[in-house]
Amino acid sequence: MNYAESLSYLTDLGHELRGVKFDLRAIETILAELGGPHRKYPTAIVAGTNGKGSTSAILASILQCAGYRVGLYTSPHLIRVNERIRVDGREIPDEDFASRFTEVGKAVDSLVERKALELRPSFFEHLTACAFQHFARMRVDFAVLEVGMGGRLDATNVTEPRVAVITNVELDHMEFLGATHAAIAREKAGVMKPHRPAISGCENPEAVEVLRRHAAELGAELIELPHFTLISDVQGRDGRYRFDLAVNGDCYAGLSPSLPGKFQVRNAAAAVCAAWRLTEDGWRIPRSAIVEGVRRAKWEGRLETILDRPLVVVDGAHNPAAAREVAAFARENWAGRRLRLVYASMRDKAIGEISHILFPLAEEVYLTRPEVPRAATAEQILAATQIRPPRMVIEPDPVQALAAARRAGTLGDVVLACGSLFLVGALKKALIEGRISRGAAVQLAGV
Repeated sequence: MNYAESLSYLTDLGHELRGVKFDLRAIETILAELGGPHRKYPTAIVAGTNGKGSTSAILASILQCAGYRVGLYTSPHLIRVNERIRVDGREIPDEDFASRFTEVGKAVDSLVERKALELRPSFFEHLTACAFQHFARMRVDFAVLEVGMGGRLDATNVTEPRVAVITNVELDHMEFLGATHAAIAREKAGVMKPHRPAISGCENPEAVEVLRRHAAELGAELIELPHFTLISDVQGRDGRYRFDLAVNGDCYAGLSPSLPGKFQVRNAAAAVCAAWRLTEDGWRIPRSAIVEGVRRAKWEGRLETILDRPLVVVDGAHNPAAAREVAAFARENWAGRRLRLVYASMRDKAIGEISHILFPLAEEVYLTRPEVPRAATAEQILAATQIRPPRMVIEPDPVQALAAARRAGTLGDVVLACGSLFLVGALKKALIEGRISRGAAVQLAGV
């Protein structure tokens, strides 16, 4: 298959939650048919409700700055599926994507024909196999894997990672993972492996107890960030933070993530702690590589500024915990400025709770809907929320909703597009394609 045919095949599989399978047998069978590409390099795996993408990106950046050739597998993508599979920060080229996709497809066809595979792989299983295959072809020294959902039965969880990271445990994907912190923690704890170190940033008492118990059963070393590390001298400027970190007595001064938001301090601390633990096992990761890797790491779609005049920021916060972080950032960094919120959500999210957190920030709320079957309509959002901002605008087209929000204020206002990574992806794609003006968009009368 060529690149276009590969994308068409993926599209036919539907979105990632369609046909999702919590079972590792299919991915293990496919990888065995491919010759076990996932066994040809060491790995780290990163699970968690929020922050796992940023943490994965920072850890990969640290390893790259240490001189290693690093694969990074993440999900979901914002614009192009190639974003999910990277080597040394570069997306997999279209030609390589098509080649890996074809290799996986041939393996699947053979397995199905021999009845060694009951069902064809899901969207996520197919891409995960492609990622493992690509990293093997590219001869990476190390691969960092972000869990798609949960952990225990996620398709990424088929390696023996040198270190596992669980950033946090919050309530999300409850229809798949369970309705309590304890139930969700049990799924995420599945990334731990016997006698291997695991880093935990969890603070919820129920989740902490589950992780401790599971680690003890496995004989796994559990490094709990709140007790094992000390964050000090935190200084913020323009939404970005600089801090010092002590890890078991080793000090890393002047860590300064380029990623905005105070929560990125915690994500960076988790990544640094994972890198520190790797050094304990013999990996050559000098202090300078950790400092530089934290600084260089990039991760799009999280409090990302895409336009000025007025300021336009996009964020994919799609659960209450992430929404609270965005609200805290807004209050700290945009105090005294009028905020207009462009909001969209998937139907299966906690719209009522999220809107209760985000809507009071805004003078105006623009309800919109990305072209995704799972997306909630404005009517569904209104039915789920009891919060009514001073002014509500319904504009189904995200690009038009953003344009209206930009026109409505002054150059000193802030427009926040938030609630779904699908919304972020739609707006970033429109910006690249020139469907969103990069110039000032306010009305002259409002300046």
